[in-house]
Amino acid sequence: MPQKLIRMTTIDGSLDGLLKGQLRFLAKHFEVIGVANDSGRLEKVAQREGIRTIGVPMHREISLWADCKSLWNLIKLFRKERPHIVHVNTPKASLLGMVAAWVCRVPHRIYYVTGLRFETTHGILRFILKTMERITCLCANKVIPEGDGVKATLLRENITRKPMQKILNGNINGIDLQHFDRTEEVMQAAENIRQGSKDFTFIFIGRMVRDKGINELVSAFDRLTEQYSDVKLLLVGKFEDELDPVLPQTKERIENNPKIEFVGYQSDVRPFLAASDVAVLPSYREGFPNVIIQAGAMGLAQIVTDINGCNEVVINGRNGLIIPKQDEQALYNAMLQLVGDRALTSQMTTEARELIASRYDQQDLWQAVLEMYQQLD
Repeated sequence: MPQKLIRMTTIDGSLDGLLKGQLRFLAKHFEVIGVANDSGRLEKVAQREGIRTIGVPMHREISLWADCKSLWNLIKLFRKERPHIVHVNTPKASLLGMVAAWVCRVPHRIYYVTGLRFETTHGILRFILKTMERITCLCANKVIPEGDGVKATLLRENITRKPMQKILNGNINGIDLQHFDRTEEVMQAAENIRQGSKDFTFIFIGRMVRDKGINELVSAFDRLTEQYSDVKLLLVGKFEDELDPVLPQTKERIENNPKIEFVGYQSDVRPFLAASDVAVLPSYREGFPNVIIQAGAMGLAQIVTDINGCNEVVINGRNGLIIPKQDEQALYNAMLQLVGDRALTSQMTTEARELIASRYDQQDLWQAVLEMYQQLD
């Protein structure tokens, strides 16, 4: 019988989006079980990936009583299933999953470290989040950073001293280059989005929260429209007012500036990328953001902040510009530069897809993950 592998995230949306296709690939070699909080998407994951899924109630926010119940449920689950490998992603699932796997003496406990939440926090919350990371790494017997920047942060902040090595060139799932391409269907949808407009279009894709740099982006673009009338900003994502709200004046600018178009969450971002000229991600922290790999695969120049992941995908001056985080003036200057120098933007666009294809092809990453598992014994 094949060995049992549990892949675990906090919410089923992460299992659905972050690991699409990879679980089906691994199921050829292992008995794969997907574990997450079930909000209604686990069955979809099970059918698409051809695996078994199990719902365990978990919450992204810190809640001592609820977290203890989740931990107990995971311990019972692991004792029943007796997995050979437990591989976790996302903060809460990683902490609870690694502690439960350690209690149950699961032979191989893998923590795949993506974004580090403590980087943008202060005081007691920062201490709590760093302690959670230390416990997670302590219970794991293999810690994998998503990129070199994450590894450097883990070492600098004394989170763990265990040997760490990213998989291939980094990222959690790579990019499906056949899917993220300017096909005829995608380009037709892009034309419908542009509706004949010739505006130079910037696009942001992600959660509409403070930590993603939305306040700086909207303010910088507001200033840009005073210099250029033929520019546009597409905002793709949803607001999360409970966790990390943007400033009230930011929402007002989004509503009142006719050159800003907020389209909400989109299940297929390809047409919106194809309808744009430059992707912008002015985030304060990331692990290894999928959106900039997707934007690069779709042939967009990019503006990103000098943070983990972003500064590994974007090569400053080749496929985009790298700016300091939380620096509205630097963001404005970068946007102004790419609007004003169309030749530079075109040059970056030419290199964008080739750089992504050579480093983040999905099939190569899946094979590297499989080889990592096979070397455990």
